[in-house]
Amino acid sequence: MKTYLTPVNEIEKKWYVVDAENKVLGRLASEIASRLRGKHKPTFSTFIDNGDFIVVTNAEKIVLTGNKLNDKKYYHHTGYIGGIKETTAKELLVKHPTDLIFKAVKGMLPKNKLGRAQLKKLKVYAGKNHPHAAQEPADLVL
Repeated sequence: MKTYLTPVNEIEKKWYVVDAENKVLGRLASEIASRLRGKHKPTFSTFIDNGDFIVVTNAEKIVLTGNKLNDKKYYHHTGYIGGIKETTAKELLVKHPTDLIFKAVKGMLPKNKLGRAQLKKLKVYAGKNHPHAAQEPADLVL
């Protein structure tokens, strides 16, 4: 018996809205990453992008447990000698609240072309409003 693989043009991709208000960052990010990959579908395959689109709202109201708000650090390098910069989660939440969720989900996806394609299906917004009403997204309770 051969294994059935769903053809790419027959994959149904739905849109979902997730409200991040008072949700724990890591638990929310792992569920979003799973949905972006399509692991909740019976047609899941590791090398096919069959996940759904996820719109996250209220990113500025995300919660980090313990003392992570002050202790968790994010690093980036400017490209110059000695150019490593660090930002705490608290500073990132104030300046760019969408980046916390984006970086958490990005770290849970594959590090290849497929992972980058799946990450493009994630839309994160700081407030309650989003411009994806035309796609008629369903509410997703996590």
